[in-house]
Amino acid sequence: MTVRNILIVGSAPSAPQVAQWDTSAFDAVVVINNAWRAVPQWTHFIHPEDFPAERRPQTIPEGRVQIGADTYVDAQNKYGGFVYAGGTMAFTAAYWALDAFRPQNLYVFACDMVYPSSGPTHFYGTGTADPLRKDPTLVSLTAKARRLQICAAQQDCALINLSTEPSVLPYPRGTLADLNTPQSSVPYNADVAQSAKMLEQKMAYVVPSGRYWEHIDTFDPNIIAEIDALWLNAFEDARL
Repeated sequence: MTVRNILIVGSAPSAPQVAQWDTSAFDAVVVINNAWRAVPQWTHFIHPEDFPAERRPQTIPEGRVQIGADTYVDAQNKYGGFVYAGGTMAFTAAYWALDAFRPQNLYVFACDMVYPSSGPTHFYGTGTADPLRKDPTLVSLTAKARRLQICAAQQDCALINLSTEPSVLPYPRGTLADLNTPQSSVPYNADVAQSAKMLEQKMAYVVPSGRYWEHIDTFDPNIIAEIDALWLNAFEDARL
């Protein structure tokens, strides 16, 4: 069966807006961490190993699915692993969705990764800005976002950001009215993207368990920066 539209929802202050949406045009609604509280229409709940049990749904309703590390790590490794993809759940959820659904369109909302210096950072109040923690895999969130976009394009999937807020994600903006309009991937330089992939494969910064932080000292941040630059250049070169 062809899967057209998948929605991924994060925990930005805008997340509760989804509760008012007609989500029938989405084949699945994937919520990250606490977002299940804001989105009653969720179909898939994805969370990391250290997400507290008391903040998870106490029961999973019939027909809905909980996704943990035992599932998403294998999916992430198919796309090169966490070091290259970026070790935060917004990217992890997207790669899992690419693998699990092979959708035509992957929509993201409330995953902007832009945090105010004061006031609520998440829909439930002030939380820890996971993507901003000191982590060599997250030095360039834009580069990681571009890598994800290219991986999606390579399987004929377009990435669209439904947010109206400032966003780290450099994807084309969309609205719910666009769901029935065919989307297309943004052009990129395939040769530069291939160079990035080859350097990743050469360095082999892959941790099969997914627990890359246990091996953090074995990764050269300069090499990661070089790889990130290539993913960014794949788009800059395409605009020449």
